[in-house]
Amino acid sequence: MAKNSEAPNGQTFETAIGRLEGLVEEMEREDLPLERLIVNYEEGIKLVKTCQQKLAEAEKKIEIIRRQADADPELKAFDPEAKADSPAPARKAAPGPRDANLF
Repeated sequence: MAKNSEAPNGQTFETAIGRLEGLVEEMEREDLPLERLIVNYEEGIKLVKTCQQKLAEAEKKIEIIRRQADADPELKAFDPEAKADSPAPARKAAPGPRDANLF
């Protein structure tokens, strides 16, 4: 995807992942107060949900693209009365018994 798709809150997948990584680093510190830990955890859960939604959307798009690329050609039943796009060249009639020449 050339363009970063934005989440409903205006965040791209990449910015959401970056923020989530920052929250994890902060939460791993031993001196983080419990209240801040809970706030970070809540924000992290929301970011995970956003990232999961973005990944699900991307999977659906990829599946559609793959199916279009793998699509079988459409087969149609032969219709003898259907007109061809371009007329076939005229053929000479097969020689009858009188017209048959050996030499």
